[in-house]
Amino acid sequence: MLLVSTLAFAQNAQEIVRQSEQTMRGQSSVGEMEMIIVRPSWERTISFKSWTMGTDYSMTLVTAPAREDGNTFLKRENELWQYDPAINRMFKLPPSMMSQGWMGSDFSNDDIIKETSLAEDYTHSILGAETLDGHTAWKIELTPKANAAVVWGKMIVWIEQQDYLQLKAEYYDEEDYLIKTETASNIQTMDGRRIPTHFVIVPAEEEGNETIMNIKTIDFNINIDQSFFSQQNMKSLR
Repeated sequence: MLLVSTLAFAQNAQEIVRQSEQTMRGQSSVGEMEMIIVRPSWERTISFKSWTMGTDYSMTLVTAPAREDGNTFLKRENELWQYDPAINRMFKLPPSMMSQGWMGSDFSNDDIIKETSLAEDYTHSILGAETLDGHTAWKIELTPKANAAVVWGKMIVWIEQQDYLQLKAEYYDEEDYLIKTETASNIQTMDGRRIPTHFVIVPAEEEGNETIMNIKTIDFNINIDQSFFSQQNMKSLR
């Protein structure tokens, strides 16, 4: 009886995480985002547009600043690519690059390209419930599956019970050291969905560093075809 209850509880944890991912992705989506990279002596802003279809396809196009306009990132099933228009070259990204900062930010390549699925690549355990800024949330620990090509040694996420919104995430390395913390806020209704639109990542050991991302617009369940996510389209996308 105890085994059945434990398995059911674990399954519920996975379903909570899956629903959270689905809330932010939909079956497909297109959105415009702004990222502000803050360092002790400088800051810069990057604007980009992102398309997704399911969990296997995503395309990200940098639109500003001008010197990086046209840089494009593609996930197509298990392949990850970058196109640099300045040198007119296409690069295949190895899994080892997924942990590196995207465009010099505190968001990893994996965060933006969405190579990892939190629901499928991790096992899940509910640690309890907490209140964050007035929102009751499940606190869930994620540990990577043995054969999953994931960036983190462990994650702890807080997912709102009302609409399955991920409000906070802590990212740990394989030695269980906290690397960075992400918080989500400014919940708005966009295209009929209640979602957070303001995200902040703060590294644990880099004082004065943070990266802020704001969702400007997003549309869900758009009409988009698998053929859109191609290397050829990376070069012509605007």
